[in-house]
Amino acid sequence: MDLYSLIRDIKDFPTEGILFRDITPLLQDADGLLQSIDSIVSEIDTVEFDLVVGPESRGFIFGVPAAYKMNKGFVPVRKPGKLPYEHISQTYDLEYGTSTIEIHVDAIKKGQKVVIVDDLLATGGTTKAMIELIEKLGGEVAKIVYLIELEGLGGRELLKGYEVASLLKY
Repeated sequence: MDLYSLIRDIKDFPTEGILFRDITPLLQDADGLLQSIDSIVSEIDTVEFDLVVGPESRGFIFGVPAAYKMNKGFVPVRKPGKLPYEHISQTYDLEYGTSTIEIHVDAIKKGQKVVIVDDLLATGGTTKAMIELIEKLGGEVAKIVYLIELEGLGGRELLKGYEVASLLKY
């Protein structure tokens, strides 16, 4: 199956001049969803790791089933105010401001290896902030896997030194 055919382009969303890659048709297609999860799992099946980490919210969509198929735990990285237990935060720059993400202080133990799974690599800011949180907790990033990579936005360059894979490249 051609996963590219299940990605819908939406012009001028969320703002004028942006071409948004909508994964909703892929999520609605049982075979496409299965193939995307299986492809993510095949990217990490030879990697030694303890946990899958995924950011809110689309990282949950792909990270949880990948963790399940690999018999690993899943660690959510969330927006501020969503985690009920003691947490640490990381603020990072966006094109138009800043954002913050959080992780529970006991989510990753010192020395644990993690795989980050998310839907999209654009500028890499969110992933870089996740890496900083993981490393503050003593974890090590073994690999990062995305469904989609927007190559022209330089995200891979920001993540230099980490193993990065993406299923679809635009």
